[in-house]
Amino acid sequence: MTEAARPGDAPRGVLGILAGGGPLPGRVAAAAQAVGRAVFIVALEGYAEPSVISAFPHAYARLGAAGRIIQLLRENACTELVLVGPVRRPSLLDLRPDAEGARILARIGRAAFAGDDGLLAAIVKVLAEEGFRVIGAHEVLTEALAPPGLLTRQAPDAQALADIERGIAVVRALGAVDVGQACVVQQGIVLAVEAVEGTDAMLARCAALARAGPGGVLVKLVKPGQDWRADLPTLGPGTVDHAHAAGLRGIAFEAKGTLITDRAGMIAKAEQAGLFLMGLADELLPKQGALP
Repeated sequence: MTEAARPGDAPRGVLGILAGGGPLPGRVAAAAQAVGRAVFIVALEGYAEPSVISAFPHAYARLGAAGRIIQLLRENACTELVLVGPVRRPSLLDLRPDAEGARILARIGRAAFAGDDGLLAAIVKVLAEEGFRVIGAHEVLTEALAPPGLLTRQAPDAQALADIERGIAVVRALGAVDVGQACVVQQGIVLAVEAVEGTDAMLARCAALARAGPGGVLVKLVKPGQDWRADLPTLGPGTVDHAHAAGLRGIAFEAKGTLITDRAGMIAKAEQAGLFLMGLADELLPKQGALP
């Protein structure tokens, strides 16, 4: 992991932020400014939230308008680039690439139609070829990385720990084929796995699938071999709301590999709902998982 900027470090040029949804683009921008670094946000239309990016220098661009995106970054002297915030992967028809976007898609090739990790890795490679150094949001926003251990008074019991162990194996197997980062396990039964719909939509399906007895757990991890510069697992207070509505007892996530949008808010909601929050340390996370 590359060392993040610290107070007193010399600014390294303008930080470009390619902003999807949620609060993290604004938090990355504020953290960079706090150490004396200039920022410029390219806000993706339909994803970036105006209330999040309005306080910073910014301009809007369509996801498929690669030519405009690169032009904006160069015009604003961006040398490094962070990709942060969720973006729903569009179809090629919805993407409507401009001329530069079409050329980039041709350079990406098959990865554009493969799994998310392959596509993101190809995008990072293309941006590097265009002269930008792509870094991870976690390199700027170090305080947002989830810590190891229990964050709540509520703790998992033996059944929940067994469900977490099962969930780790399932998510590792899913991630190995680039499918998703999360699953829900209850009493050893896999109720749902995350695919293109995302974690919140997956949780919305779980309420109708829950069994009688102790509730299940959400497990969310970094995929094996995932490029940490894009699409790290992200959780926040809203995740707790969805997990509680689904009847879950807790959330387990990869420590130091998960971004938490609002740690205090997430913990407060979990305490109120009686859910546990648990950061999984490295020794619990074999890099390759097989279904038990």
